[in-house]
Amino acid sequence: MEKNTRLILALDVLDKDEAIKISEDVAEYVDAIKIGYPIVLACGLDIIKDISKLAPIIADFKVADIPNTNRLICEQVFDAGADAVIIQGFTGQDSLKICVDLAQERDKAIFVVTEMSHPGALNFMQSIGEDIAKMAADEKAFGIVAPATRPERIKEIREIIGDEVTIISPGVGAQGGSASDVIKAGADWVIVGRSIYNSDDPKTSAKAIVDEIKTVI
Repeated sequence: MEKNTRLILALDVLDKDEAIKISEDVAEYVDAIKIGYPIVLACGLDIIKDISKLAPIIADFKVADIPNTNRLICEQVFDAGADAVIIQGFTGQDSLKICVDLAQERDKAIFVVTEMSHPGALNFMQSIGEDIAKMAADEKAFGIVAPATRPERIKEIREIIGDEVTIISPGVGAQGGSASDVIKAGADWVIVGRSIYNSDDPKTSAKAIVDEIKTVI
């Protein structure tokens, strides 16, 4: 992915026409669109192909299974037109490696969750987040996912992974994270969902976030 606007839209609407309309509206202001289970379960896997005509697609399926199952899932998602898949890192090195190997064969990308943005992530995930980040870097994953709601964690994880691994960061907007703070902390992209797709004017909302990011890069 190219770092043009530094903004990724998290698109969790359930109606196909609405999803495509929002994607069309914001396409010039996003570097990618992240879609997950809600929209795919509601609209079918073909929604990936539909939206991929407007922007690169990150499939946020947080894949977390044994290696063979992880591979089968990633194959289906890449075949559907996704450019990247988000997987969980806590399942271990072999489950991660098979996804990264497949992505590299297909010139695609894997992002590895180190720590999620909601408060519950503090219960268990933060304690292993740094180990997951190191594993992701060692296995040459394209990027990791770190929480915009805790910019200090982004700084700590950036120190572990260096500059070769990218960071995408969810939690800006509805969850309270600040786009400019996240970029200053070391993230390459911010991920914004409800603040854009629930807006009366998604295009204007997306532009405002991009304008904020431009003030710190």
